[in-house]
Amino acid sequence: MKNAVGTVATVLLLGGRSEIGLAIVRQLVERGARSVVLAVRGGKPDENTERMLRGAGATQVETLDFDVTASTTHESVIARAVELVGDLDVVIDAVGVLGSTQAYENDPAAAAESAVTNFAGHVSVGLAVAAVLRRQGHGTFIVLSSVAGVRVRRANYIYGAAKAGLDGFAQGLGDALTGSGATVMVVRPGFVRTKMTAGLPDGPFPTTPERVARAVVEGLAAGRETVWVPAALGPLFAVLRLLPRAIWRRLPR
Repeated sequence: MKNAVGTVATVLLLGGRSEIGLAIVRQLVERGARSVVLAVRGGKPDENTERMLRGAGATQVETLDFDVTASTTHESVIARAVELVGDLDVVIDAVGVLGSTQAYENDPAAAAESAVTNFAGHVSVGLAVAAVLRRQGHGTFIVLSSVAGVRVRRANYIYGAAKAGLDGFAQGLGDALTGSGATVMVVRPGFVRTKMTAGLPDGPFPTTPERVARAVVEGLAAGRETVWVPAALGPLFAVLRLLPRAIWRRLPR
């Protein structure tokens, strides 16, 4: 439950190894959050993660086994998080894989599996989170989308299509929660320099996990429903969305 001055007290991170997700959690902890649950496949986050969060000020750091592709387990995972820390002030959905478009084109089964990880699995976990936040009457579900899903490009259309689905689902979920006291924030970063993107050339307007985290925390404080990182991508994509497909498909990859 938020404290007397409205500071986030409890945080659940779905995807406890995500660099962006952990950067957000750390900044929330530095601003007053004290109880953190890291939900991660295998139940063990990266080494030193708990030490980092406790060093930032967390007094309780719990871990849970979480597999975004195991939809039948999602309600129980969220319920267990509530058992561990009580009301969930913020839930961050930071699970995802990038992969290679060329590899996916040569392996349709792997492409389908990536779509479950990047989109389909988020439907069941998102609905489970929404049910808890609705019962609480408060809380924010932060969904890490991507500009790749705003308008899908040839270069990463399998990843982009999944992110488009996730983005649309998150917006609809936010609308469904209207009036409940709970909210959804959709975060649309551009190219983020992480281990997942190591070795790839920078895209336009490259950013870092720390900058994404700062924008998210500021957006949370302001009650925003959508956060673009960097902010300039918002007006840029307002224009790019309108380009005819014949021009769009000729843009540099």
